[in-house]
Amino acid sequence: MYGASEGLSVLVLDCRSFGGQAGASARIENYLGFPTGITGMALMARAYNQAQKFGVEMAIPDEVRGLEAGAHDGHLRLMLSNGERVSARSIVIASGARYRRLAVANLDSFEATSVHYWASRLEAQLCTGQEVALVGAGNSAGQAVVYLASKVARVWLLVRGPDLAASMSRYLVDRIAGLANVTVVTGAGITGVESSGGTLEAIRWRQRATSDEVHRPIRHLFLFIGADPNTDWLKDSGVLLDAKGFVLTGREVGGTARPLETSRAGVFAIGDVRAGSVKRVAAAVGEGAQVVATLHAYLADQGAAVRPPG
Repeated sequence: MYGASEGLSVLVLDCRSFGGQAGASARIENYLGFPTGITGMALMARAYNQAQKFGVEMAIPDEVRGLEAGAHDGHLRLMLSNGERVSARSIVIASGARYRRLAVANLDSFEATSVHYWASRLEAQLCTGQEVALVGAGNSAGQAVVYLASKVARVWLLVRGPDLAASMSRYLVDRIAGLANVTVVTGAGITGVESSGGTLEAIRWRQRATSDEVHRPIRHLFLFIGADPNTDWLKDSGVLLDAKGFVLTGREVGGTARPLETSRAGVFAIGDVRAGSVKRVAAAVGEGAQVVATLHAYLADQGAAVRPPG
């Protein structure tokens, strides 16, 4: 939408439907301008219509299988699953990431309302003064625990392994140990969730050491067990990824790369697929607006003609 409204000719390729992970959210309550919340599909439908208004061409479903390693007369080429090729002056990768989910029945029905994959001020406001549970043992989990502990009555930190030290920085382990309202439960795994009227009411977990199942009245569950980026299709493309498979951009690739530009000139990455990104809808939208200015600068340097707005 931002690219088309600024005079670029834009083609969107999506293998399933518009909206991606955000479109699958049951309810988004922390997006600016919607104080009572909005379903992910409703929000993405508005975005879809707005993009079409500015002349964006949508190809759905149309799956990208790869990005050719070399350029052709200044153009980049994408290979599609149907055997076709797409040629473009520049490409924006916004293929997102899949948050790792627990294999617990009905857990997905509480996503975007009671099950969270990020801990910001907005999530903290939803559970101020309550007990919450957090699953994870990495640094991102530790940082979330420290933050939430200052806002909620108690944090139950559920760790699959025998301790935190193996996967969390020492300073975070020490800080958590000093928080009176944080209980670390090692060797634990969630076994079930309970609801009433569509609202999460309680969770159950079991410790391997005792095999006893614990039941707690908890209405907010935070999952920090990692995410898998949708970058398999970038194999042999020349686009550099980090150790976890996320796309490196800007200073992380060095050289003359512009902000949000990858290791390949003219190829940019925004949203959850980008290494170091904030996994929020609003942040992804912001990067979508930001990358358009960078695209214009790149195309101007290449001497490419840009269709004027309107």
